Amino acid sequence: MATRTESLTRREQILKEAARLFAERGFHGVGVDEIGAAVGISGPGLYRHFAGKDAMLAELLVGISGQLLTGGKGRAAEAAGNPEAVLDSLVEGHIDFALDDRPLITLHDRELDRLRDSDRKLVRQLQRQYVELWVEVVREVYPDLAEPAARAAVHAVFGLLNSTPHMGRPGSLPGRAGTAALLHRMARGAFEAAAASTPG
Repeated sequence: MATRTESLTRREQILKEAARLFAERGFHGVGVDEIGAAVGISGPGLYRHFAGKDAMLAELLVGISGQLLTGGKGRAAEAAGNPEAVLDSLVEGHIDFALDDRPLITLHDRELDRLRDSDRKLVRQLQRQYVELWVEVVREVYPDLAEPAARAAVHAVFGLLNSTPHMGRPGSLPGRAGTAALLHRMARGAFEAAAASTPG
């Protein structure tokens, strides 16, 4: 049976290693040759897949924003008619991203401004749609929560979940399942607290 790494296409392997290296040493601290060496091809060989490092960074950041939105819409559709289940599924999906794609969170925080204006605008557009998807669901679960408060709560939960790169190395956490369960309880607790603070 193929491992996850073996099942990745060469292009996906390049992106994965580029994300890891960019997150560890910064965009300008990594050369094309190093990315190539990490996937077993020459630096110039990378140009058969990408025009350069800028193209890799754009595909990483635009790509993950699009994946989050598409995944969120899919989860909402699967549990349609049950807002509680949709919200739990959205939280679970974002936790998976936060635990499995830590380098992309670091990249977004540090390197978003390095994108071309058009790519940066696309990332922001996708992110806004993702936030609005969450806000709509949160307001279905907590109908007394005003839209601005729901949006603030969603951003707070994103801040919580996206803090995983600062939680220590994966081996220092209480196992993936335990960490995911803890994050899920904290996220839902944040929404409960926001709803409880709504004047009634």
